[in-house]
Amino acid sequence: MILEWMTHDSLLGGDWPKLVGRLGGATVIAADARETRAFRRARGFETAIDLLRMILAYCLGDKGLRLTAAWAASIGLADVSNVALLKRLRNCGDWLAVLVGRALAKATPEAAHGRLIRIVDATTVPKAGADPATSNKLWRIHGAFDLPCERFGFFELTDERGGETLDRVPVVKGEIRIGDRAYLQPDRLATIRAAGADVIVRAGWRNARWLDADGGSLDLLEALRKTRADGHLDMPVWIGRRSGAAVPMRLVAIRKPPLAAEAARRKARREARRGGHQLSKGTLAAADWVILVTSLECQEFAAADILALYRTRWRIELAFKRLKSLVGLRGPPGSDERSARPYLLAHLLIILLLEPLIDEFGDSPRRAAA
Repeated sequence: MILEWMTHDSLLGGDWPKLVGRLGGATVIAADARETRAFRRARGFETAIDLLRMILAYCLGDKGLRLTAAWAASIGLADVSNVALLKRLRNCGDWLAVLVGRALAKATPEAAHGRLIRIVDATTVPKAGADPATSNKLWRIHGAFDLPCERFGFFELTDERGGETLDRVPVVKGEIRIGDRAYLQPDRLATIRAAGADVIVRAGWRNARWLDADGGSLDLLEALRKTRADGHLDMPVWIGRRSGAAVPMRLVAIRKPPLAAEAARRKARREARRGGHQLSKGTLAAADWVILVTSLECQEFAAADILALYRTRWRIELAFKRLKSLVGLRGPPGSDERSARPYLLAHLLIILLLEPLIDEFGDSPRRAAA
């Protein structure tokens, strides 16, 4: 089973050389370790490859530092104490970040093969001993999931201060970038457009300053009420910015089926009760609609095409779930950021190395869900 790759014992088997090969080979990995100062002296490890194997065994396993050190000694991999292993781990953050970057670059498709679709989102794991609901102490993993190759094309690890921004992911000219409501950020939309990419972003009826062609205020709810009987609205719109020219976009709104609309209204009422505020009539009216803004021209992409593209967002949500369940990503066991960062990066590295193998074995959760 492909799931065995994620277990502690799988690092003992014959698949380890394949994993090393996917990272560029032992010579390249060792050079990266020296350059990032993760492997300056042997001190219990003969090679940087042995160090990487032990670090991954600890991060992906559940045996802790002491038992991981005992395991390594029992198979002749390394003879180090749990304290020495922890010190090594704390020095591996930059090295693992380089390895993650190399795995990402290897999976990135060339833009010449067709328009690249990049779905951006973020997921979080709590810091050790922290209650995210009260302290907001967490690690945030920012990602971009690339289609049609169905691979992560970008990762960045930050703490809770690293906000979700539409332009955090470097732009590939010609790409179509897709994000949810959190990414309706006018200044960053302008940045993405200036870099030569198109966007599709979900919108709330009140989380933007809607303007018409003359720069006047646009009543979005009124526009929705006046839409044609088939429940589709497709019109040019401008989004105001705090400074700088308004961003020209295209607004595409599609009325939800009755059952979906009722479910959205129930959710809005539930959130209002939980937040202790009065639910506005406007919010209830907007719950009947899927509202999107895009820079894609209507001559090339019909409204139905825009909706179909946005629906691909479930791919990154599924990929994050796979990251947490398949490779066991959870909050790091320690509060020291020097060890917590490489712990999380080790999990990101493994999912990047395993994605091609999951497809080869025909055990892809993406296919099952589709």
